[in-house]
Amino acid sequence: VQLQASGGGLVQAGGSLRLSCAVSGRTLSRHLMGWFRQAPGKEREFVAVIRRNSGSTSYADSVKGRFTISRDNAKNTVYLQMNSLEPEDTAVYYCPADLGSTIWSEATNIARYNYWGQGTLVTVSS
Repeated sequence: VQLQASGGGLVQAGGSLRLSCAVSGRTLSRHLMGWFRQAPGKEREFVAVIRRNSGSTSYADSVKGRFTISRDNAKNTVYLQMNSLEPEDTAVYYCPADLGSTIWSEATNIARYNYWGQGTLVTVSS
């Protein structure tokens, strides 16, 4: 599975960005898809996840109500709409995929994601 995140950039606080993740090599609908981020000097952390086919989602408390994850299985693409951005959202964002067998209760566990691509940098200025 190859994953390519894009859409990052520099934005002012309060602004919006839409990240995309193009998936190739496997059928997107077979995988749980997540968004994680890593800020400078910090560990990589969970942001959002979307279920394989039902579209169920889960979010970190820090982004709930501001970020929306979605997927288009026909286009093999996952999205992260980010609104009301804050300087604390500055990080490299990654869109990993699981092997296809993760149960929903484990969906926020970074260890369940086996496929990682290069991330995209989001910088939010104050």
